[in-house]
Amino acid sequence: MLKSMTGFGNATVEAGSLSVTAEVKTLNSKFLDIYCRLPRQFSDKEIDLRALLTQQLERGKVELSLNLTRTSGLRPGVTINRPLVTAYVHDIKETANGMLMSVSDSDVLQLALQQPNAYMTESADPTADVSDWNTVLAAVQGAIRRCDEFRRQDGAVLESKFQEYIQTISDRLADIEQQDVRRIPAVRDRMRNSVKELLDSETFDHNRFEQELVYYVEKFDISEEKVRLKNHLAYFLEVLSTEEANGKKLNFISQEIGREINTIGSKANDAAIQRFVVQMKDELEKIKEQTMNVI
Repeated sequence: MLKSMTGFGNATVEAGSLSVTAEVKTLNSKFLDIYCRLPRQFSDKEIDLRALLTQQLERGKVELSLNLTRTSGLRPGVTINRPLVTAYVHDIKETANGMLMSVSDSDVLQLALQQPNAYMTESADPTADVSDWNTVLAAVQGAIRRCDEFRRQDGAVLESKFQEYIQTISDRLADIEQQDVRRIPAVRDRMRNSVKELLDSETFDHNRFEQELVYYVEKFDISEEKVRLKNHLAYFLEVLSTEEANGKKLNFISQEIGREINTIGSKANDAAIQRFVVQMKDELEKIKEQTMNVI
């Protein structure tokens, strides 16, 4: 089954006091291009997340966003060193009293908080970090699964469109085959009229005429191109229905289809066939455009 490179998935996982929401968005790109928007505390996990996205999503422009929310038990990362600040307050007040100066309590506290080591950084809890990472990982995996499912659904739509485009080209090829039956006698008549005077000429070279006749018959004959085009169309549908189907392979086959269509148009020298060729090219352009969005 085909998978599109366009997809979106999100998931929210809550564990303890942490709620994590992950969003994964993908767009078409020739190669895998990953961009991660992560909270600072998980910046060291970007390599692990990139490996996970590479394994699951394979190809395309991928954007991962994480949003973390603490629901309870919030603690600041920096706290006041209360015993030391209390000592600063007493010392400032005693100094002010010794100098017979009046200082408000708010000013004393402000001065105390500006002194060295008035603040302490909370030490990290390794157990909490592991638990938080597991929650983040679960949210990211959930978002990836939903994004992949989105891609599969979009791929099914693309597969249906490919079948429709190929069928239209096949129908125009059938029209060309019918027109070709009428075209050949007309070509013969034109050639016969063109060389009628030469046949009556005394200097007419029969060997030369046969060589020219073979040359023009081969130039106007599109039998091989019709057979090859029919085979390419069948092969496209065959690959489309297998697990091997991917955008690059389908694009390669579409290029071969285009070569045969162009050759038919240049060799046929027929207005009706040219119209059918234009319609086939139009459908082929749709195929090429859509293969750019297939993984």
